[in-house]
Amino acid sequence: MWSFATPYALLLLPLPLAALLLLPPRQAATGALVVPGSIAARLATGAADGMRARVRQLLPALTWIALVVALAGPQQLEAVEALPASGRDLVLAIDLSGSMEQEDFVLDGKTVSRLDAVKAVARDFVRARAGDRVGLVIFAETAYFAAPLTFDVEAVGHLIDHATIGISGRSTAISDGLGLALKRLSRSDARSRVVVLLSDGVNNAGAVQPRDAGSLAERLGIRVHTIALGPADLETDPKSRDAVDTATLRAIAETSGGETFRVRTTDDLRQVARAIDALETSAFERPAAEIYSSYWTWPAGFGFLCALGLVIGWRRGA
Repeated sequence: MWSFATPYALLLLPLPLAALLLLPPRQAATGALVVPGSIAARLATGAADGMRARVRQLLPALTWIALVVALAGPQQLEAVEALPASGRDLVLAIDLSGSMEQEDFVLDGKTVSRLDAVKAVARDFVRARAGDRVGLVIFAETAYFAAPLTFDVEAVGHLIDHATIGISGRSTAISDGLGLALKRLSRSDARSRVVVLLSDGVNNAGAVQPRDAGSLAERLGIRVHTIALGPADLETDPKSRDAVDTATLRAIAETSGGETFRVRTTDDLRQVARAIDALETSAFERPAAEIYSSYWTWPAGFGFLCALGLVIGWRRGA
């Protein structure tokens, strides 16, 4: 359906006629030139050679009409296809404790810290979640929401890329990170609610036990997928200071109906991202959106051509 963005601008259309009627005509100085009759006949014939003269008379009016119509802003309401939505809210909870500084991962042939490896994979994982609402929780000694649930996955990826160890302490409060994610998702009405929890250590901060947080996730109907990161495992090497508590992370995932993944290398981390990416979704299409498409450039362009014709005709006449 066609309409105008500023229809009152069309009231300017009769302005030149009003000026012509209301303003007194200017008295122009006149003169006479005596020429032979044959030349006068030719001049009269040229003046009467009407098509070009009529076009010159119409150009000012056409220019004004075109510019006023462009100012009014012709527009048309058009339906556009909306982005697909999965109906899923996903919160990524990332451990930023001091142990994430350990440089025992290889990325592109270079030894990097655990955090750098996680950043590289998590950033691409989040940016591929078109259709999901994604949030980001950062936890160490304390936990906080770095990004609320949003469809702007590029912004979440940017925040992951700029995450820094130490901004939330250096201990590991797995239960606080998971609890904060569950609290936010508990208010969500999404068809599917998922937490992806990544940690490389043992819960040594916070007042709640991680397994209790896993039970809360089960009661809320929120699936928790856990990622145990790091080469050492508390189950096989209980004396290691940097071992990850795989058993606790596994219990959280199993209690909530999710899955647990063991990651020792960057390739493992990429495989986990692909596995989570393939999670079954309850996809649906949003209804088509209607937006106004503006077409003011067409009458504006026509008015420009008319004005250009006036200038060319005036220069030739001069």
